[in-house]
Amino acid sequence: MSECVLKVSGLGKAFRKYRSEWQRIFSWFGISVTPAAEHWVLRGVSFSVASGEAVGIVGQNGAGKSTLLKLITGTLRATEGEVQIHGRIAAILELGMGFNPEFTGRQNVYHAAGLMGFSRKAIEHALPEIEAFAEIGGYFDQPMRTYSSGMQMRVAFAAVTAFRPEILIVDEALSVGDSYFQHKSFDRIRQFKEQGTSLLFVTHSMGDVQTLCDRVILLDKGQALRDGLPDEVVDYYNALIAEKENAKLTVEQLRQKNGWILTKSGTGEATLADFRLTDADSNQEVHLVRVGQRVILTAIVKIHADIPRLVLGYMLRDRMGHVVWGTNTWHTKQIVEDLRAGQVVEFKLLFTCTLGPGSYSFSPALVSTDTHLVNNYEWKDNALVFDVLNAGNPYFIGTSWLDAVFDINRRGMV
Repeated sequence: MSECVLKVSGLGKAFRKYRSEWQRIFSWFGISVTPAAEHWVLRGVSFSVASGEAVGIVGQNGAGKSTLLKLITGTLRATEGEVQIHGRIAAILELGMGFNPEFTGRQNVYHAAGLMGFSRKAIEHALPEIEAFAEIGGYFDQPMRTYSSGMQMRVAFAAVTAFRPEILIVDEALSVGDSYFQHKSFDRIRQFKEQGTSLLFVTHSMGDVQTLCDRVILLDKGQALRDGLPDEVVDYYNALIAEKENAKLTVEQLRQKNGWILTKSGTGEATLADFRLTDADSNQEVHLVRVGQRVILTAIVKIHADIPRLVLGYMLRDRMGHVVWGTNTWHTKQIVEDLRAGQVVEFKLLFTCTLGPGSYSFSPALVSTDTHLVNNYEWKDNALVFDVLNAGNPYFIGTSWLDAVFDINRRGMV
């Protein structure tokens, strides 16, 4: 069993307003004082993180994600509960946090690494690598007030990750960087994880969460609502967002025998009566599809109440939860209008399987516009799971098959 490097027990944070500064001072010394007002932003949060484990923290704005990280790193003091840390923490929280805008990048690295407990000799040894990783050229010796937000993030990430920590905490700061540096940063994070560093990762990118994390914790209104596998929590989170927009919406989850999580949500005015994948030539249902095979995805939709518009959307995902393809009949300008209760609508999607070998799923959504946040009649994550086999084409890797052919010409000596 992996060693526990972080344990959070009953953690809570309240912001309090007192009737006088004296009452606030008394509270610092443990004297019981009733505040004039009290607002809890986080309460009753408990979890542990094992060595080498990557845990994602997700939730809407105001859910308490950043507050949780600040409590763990000690930049905020908890109102209740405790945090036990075994090892060194390195954290990238608010952009530029702890940096002096009048200092150069080089001076700020000395300052930040010194606050992390490293000697000047150790910092000097690591400085060339930090400067090279940040890749900001001559700006490294210019005042940080002249930096763009992306340049600040480059220096901050390079400094914080110059020495591998036991626990690395990353808030949304990486989102301000360019694509090149984001890839570079995630490569370093993956290397740390392989070497045993634990990761706490806050982001709004569900693709990053599903790629990088072993577990995901969903925070909502300052409480831990879910703690589980990435696909389960991410799908529940997406349904929860829709639920907040639709008061009548219900959410259900079930782990299927094939390992995929089925998440179902909706208000029920329209539902899937049948959903299947068939061979385009024989019309036989298939669960194993060959690369290059022509297939038809059929959805039979039953209408249970009068609705002005019906839009069918599809999301195709691989086993890691990455979206491979998606569209809906809003974007294809094939909206079905003025439907009455009791009617049935059939949708057929003919396509050639250009996917790489592996397991995939279709997630259908029955909505009224181009988003499920207006009307979510029914959404089923991973409603249809199928496998792809390469039986008649040369070997290739990846999630996409290209009908590419090499054209090689052997030329004479020059």
